[in-house]
Amino acid sequence: MNTSLRPSRLLLTGSAIALALVLSGCGKKKVEEAPKAPKVTASAACIAAGGDCKRFTLLHTNDHHGRFWHSKNGGYGMAARKTILDEIRKEVVEQGGQVLLLSGGDINTGVPESDLQDAEPDFIGMNHLGYDAMAVGNHEFDNPSTVMDKQRSWSKFPWLSANIYRQVDGEWQRYFEPYKVFEVQGLKLAVVGLTTEHTAEIGNPEYVEGFKFTSAQDEAKQTLAELEQKHHPDLVFGLTHMGHYENGNHGSNAPGDVALARSLEPGQIQAIIGGHSQLPVCMEGNTGEYVEKYARDEPCKPDRQNGTWIMQAYEWGKFIGRADFEYYDDELHLASYELVPVNTESKYGFMLHSSMLTPKDPETLELLRPYQRKGQVQLREEIGVAKADFIGKRKVVRYQATPLGIMIAHAQTQLPVPADFGIMNSGGIRASIKEGPIRYRDVLKVQPFSNSVTVTEMNGDELKKYLSKVALKTRGSGGFAHFSGIKMTVDCKAKDVDIKMVGDKPFKLTDKYRFTLPSYNAAGGNKYPKLKEKARDTGFIDADMLYQFIKKHDSLDPIDYDTVKDVRYINSRNSDGCGG
Repeated sequence: MNTSLRPSRLLLTGSAIALALVLSGCGKKKVEEAPKAPKVTASAACIAAGGDCKRFTLLHTNDHHGRFWHSKNGGYGMAARKTILDEIRKEVVEQGGQVLLLSGGDINTGVPESDLQDAEPDFIGMNHLGYDAMAVGNHEFDNPSTVMDKQRSWSKFPWLSANIYRQVDGEWQRYFEPYKVFEVQGLKLAVVGLTTEHTAEIGNPEYVEGFKFTSAQDEAKQTLAELEQKHHPDLVFGLTHMGHYENGNHGSNAPGDVALARSLEPGQIQAIIGGHSQLPVCMEGNTGEYVEKYARDEPCKPDRQNGTWIMQAYEWGKFIGRADFEYYDDELHLASYELVPVNTESKYGFMLHSSMLTPKDPETLELLRPYQRKGQVQLREEIGVAKADFIGKRKVVRYQATPLGIMIAHAQTQLPVPADFGIMNSGGIRASIKEGPIRYRDVLKVQPFSNSVTVTEMNGDELKKYLSKVALKTRGSGGFAHFSGIKMTVDCKAKDVDIKMVGDKPFKLTDKYRFTLPSYNAAGGNKYPKLKEKARDTGFIDADMLYQFIKKHDSLDPIDYDTVKDVRYINSRNSDGCGG
């Protein structure tokens, strides 16, 4: 089998790097576009097979997360992606091949301009770029099913998932198409969609309620049998949103692509195009381990498990995965594979000079610019000023309470009838608020999920039992909690809490207390105890409450929300929380 792997298209040579560094300063020399790698030509075996050799190319992206527009420094974006796609399609077609473009899912959530418009520009853009199919990602469930159905109506390509069901007239039925059969070079090529069954736990409980996420491995076997009976495909590809984990070690995650490949007969699925773990799946030899710190300047070898190739193209459209296949002698051969960079940074840590960037397709820019402008107008509003940085980095907020998490928890207590204290899960904090003017866009970056705020009333005894579970969520997890308005000691060994004060009053087991919590957690997200009817949905959205809070206070100082010491952790390896 020919498995030669090409270096990236815009490979930076040593001289190009030096020249780019000069021009990133005050140099004025003109820089020509970086040289492109040679076109893919047929292998000797394919040429020998003559007309019996069928050539086709699968292009793929995953975990788009609202990045329809390019970044501030010109990185990624659908317009540059379109330029590259057109170039590859032209090359492949001229050599008698055919192209399919696939997405590994998670189109939603991540950029305010997209979130505000229900990802309409992203799906319109995908139509324009010519996507043939997408896997359903877990973040497609960040919105009510009415929004999801609207997005599906915008899409001129199928959403695929064989393992998601919904009840219709008391009967469980697949909610999405399980597969799509394409005619490629005279071959029947089936693409089977699968979604992480973990969506039931990590998806917004409000929106995944009523859906059933079955075992992807079991569903794959059933679907393959169904395909063989109905269509007799020549080739089968998986299009998944399940995650790639080294050697199948998925830890607390649901089983991913490696486990799927191993669960089937060898080569039963020829290749799996994946998403969810947001990695460049580039392997070190046959070790089953990733190339350390993969960057755009290196070749990429996809994983190979049980006769199945497994591929994933990082995230946000920073790369386009390109797999060139040849089919002859009744066998599929991976002739070439690469991750094509879409104006991504080099491994040397700097952005390519503007003269070395892939040009943005003008038609795509014109199509998407109105959406970008509309979003920008809504997001430019200045609502307050931060006197210093409010830290929201994942590696910080999931390991210790911070003024930002405490401020969010406090802001959510400011209901028409204020709550006594607030709880905020660290997994719902997605960005920092930097020193200086605070704009609406900053709020939506911090809280992009549009959870509603719930309020719950418990007596002291009930509250103590509830917090003995919530306050012990381990450091590093999305469930690690930030508290505002409560003082207590958390005994990590005894798995108990000693509540001292709620608000400005001493805690009593017989008194009643009201607290706020994101609807995600009230419904059991992050494995919080389900509050069910105890939690009342206030109808207020988390980002809107933070927006109103900042607007009301105008000037905000992290020092005013530095009440970390109000919650003490004992009998733990770390004083910032339990575990870790």
